[in-house]
Amino acid sequence: MDSNPILEVSDLTQQFRSGDRQLTVLDHISFSVEEGTTCSIVGPSGSGKTTLLGLCAGLDRPTAGEVTLNDIPLGPLSEDERAEVRNKYVGFVFQTFQLVPTLTALENVMVPLELRGVKTAEVKEDARQLLAEVGLEERLHHYATQLSGGEQQRVAIARAFINKPKILFADEPTGNLDTETGGTIEKLLFDLNTINGTTLILVTHDLSLAEQCRRTIHLKNGAIERDERTGQPKMDQVNR
Repeated sequence: MDSNPILEVSDLTQQFRSGDRQLTVLDHISFSVEEGTTCSIVGPSGSGKTTLLGLCAGLDRPTAGEVTLNDIPLGPLSEDERAEVRNKYVGFVFQTFQLVPTLTALENVMVPLELRGVKTAEVKEDARQLLAEVGLEERLHHYATQLSGGEQQRVAIARAFINKPKILFADEPTGNLDTETGGTIEKLLFDLNTINGTTLILVTHDLSLAEQCRRTIHLKNGAIERDERTGQPKMDQVNR
């Protein structure tokens, strides 16, 4: 595994004003994540997990501190420039799927590359292949409302990988799914991480999912409580 960091977080602080009070959601967070690894972020509700993920992905700006993504400091960039970095290097999987309801499964997966200006025919073939990889080759032309929750999440995963991201951020990717379907989605995420060499960073309340990662960062009250590294790949990857 390449030891170079794909993500560097330095002294990251995020504060919000609530009436007369200033709330500190993240308090001087620092860590780095090596390229190609898997890392989970866990902690109780309100510990700052989703806020941290959004800052790492350049979706929001911190009150203080710096995020460097793929050797690119995000702080000096404009919103458009950060959006370009995300489109080139980042994939997202959300708990609520975030599919466009007026588009088919195939069209939803095509969106990131179409925004980049890639020719439609080429994008369509890549999208077809990814949907086949996640087991949806028979559902290409179904709209989101015609798909189950598990199928929608598989479409979201295919969309996240269409631009061959260097890093994938997943926020509670199995939170809205039943246990069996969630297990299928977990395997997909780790398999695609292995096949593509994509760094996987996920926020989860599910400790069994977190433990499948090579590393787990525990947050509490907006600070890193502990940082655990197993150094071992997911067991079913070893046995495959």
